[in-house]
Amino acid sequence: MTDEPRIPFNLEVLYDDASIIVVDKPHFLATMPRGMWYRQTALMRLRAMYDDDSIVPAHRLDRMTAGVVLFVRDPALRGAYQTMFQEHKVEKIYECLAPAKPIARPWNGTVEFIARPNVFPLIRRSHIVKERSRLQAREIPGEPNAQTMIDLGRPPACAQGYREYVLHPCTGKTHQLRVHMNSLGLPICGDDLYPTVVDRPYDDFSTPLELVARSLEFKDPVSGTVHRFTSKVPIGVA
Repeated sequence: MTDEPRIPFNLEVLYDDASIIVVDKPHFLATMPRGMWYRQTALMRLRAMYDDDSIVPAHRLDRMTAGVVLFVRDPALRGAYQTMFQEHKVEKIYECLAPAKPIARPWNGTVEFIARPNVFPLIRRSHIVKERSRLQAREIPGEPNAQTMIDLGRPPACAQGYREYVLHPCTGKTHQLRVHMNSLGLPICGDDLYPTVVDRPYDDFSTPLELVARSLEFKDPVSGTVHRFTSKVPIGVA
């Protein structure tokens, strides 16, 4: 790409050792090269920063989602860290900004209220599919393959009518958190895919998706150390 625009946000390293690098990824920066994005990705920035082409991601976040991402320095160790994610041995907590209003009844799947008579926290379960030819994932009838616990967060320092939600994904389907929040009638602020696709210029960085992978906690499969990393990216201050 000769006209690849520079993403005007810094990639902060939260931690590194001989095995891993943990970063705080900003909004709009893809985790790894895809489509028109190559140099302006977290992976390529890290490889340049460390002068090391062996760095690989253990997992990824959507380009529009900010927050904590784990990279592996030795490709031979990648499998151990990927397995940790696949076997749900990583505690992941997200935060988002969305409308402060009663939830809607989803067309598919279930909603379980776990602290009645309170609405939150709740557990949203549904069957999510994502075809390569479609920008949006969608929920269809069937056995649930995606589960998210959703709770209320702190009152945000932002415009009235919105509030912070805390999201605990138990599975990792594409766009799962965005789909589940939208299905409840609570689309995440700044979402250019849900409920409808918004066509923005690729170099427009004015409207971030207000979704942050706030923390990762896990027992390191190599060192045995229990790690917890927290993103500093703010919610609802744009």
